[in-house]
Parts: sequence; C-alpha cells; structure tokens
Amino acid sequence: MLGSAVGGGLRYLFGGWAQRVFGAAFPFGTLGVNLIGSFLITVIMHLGLDKGLLSVEIRILLTTGVMGGLTTYSTFNYETMRFFEQGAWGLGALNVGVTVVGCLLAALAATAALRWLT
Repeated sequence: MLGSAVGGGLRYLFGGWAQRVFGAAFPFGTLGVNLIGSFLITVIMHLGLDKGLLSVEIRILLTTGVMGGLTTYSTFNYETMRFFEQGAWGLGALNVGVTVVGCLLAALAATAALRWLT
C-alpha cells in the first residue's frame, strides 16, 4: 500500500506539471507516466529477476506498488474514449498509437540500456 501511495502521489505531481507545461489539450501527464513506468518496470524486473539484485519483497513493492500507482491504463482508456465521444477521432487515435508504441519503445530502451550497462 505504501508503494502505491508513493506512485499515486508521483502521478498526481507529474500530471499537474505536464498540464502546466504542455496545456490540457492532450493528456501528456498520462502519456508521460505510462512511458516512464514502462521503462522503469523493465529496469526493476531485469534487476530483480535476471540479475537477482532485488529481493522479491522489494521487487513487488516497486512494481505492484510504486509502478502500479504511477501508471494508469484506466485513465488512458477514459481519456481516449472521451476524445472519441467528442468526435476528436484523430486525437483519440494519436493517444492510442503514441501510448502503445511509446510504451513498447520505452521498454525496449530500458532493455538496451541494461544490456549496454551490464
């Protein structure tokens, strides 16, 4: 629960920052936390499972707790559906494409960085 509270707090702070910096026309905060979370969960799982550098308890705290609180598919889904309901099909499709491809690329970037570092 503590990890989830930390992740949720970080999501709130990041979302507010993104809206102040980029505006509210596109959900940059949700996109950002999902990209960051996709990168970090790959790093955490690699360090925990592949390298054995994190205990099971720490890995679960960081993935289920912090990353679970930080990332948010449900918000992404809601924001995308709102675009579609408002007839903003282009923004909705852009949100899906950028989120799915971006999160996959973030995980690939984490894998490449970890391979380079180890």
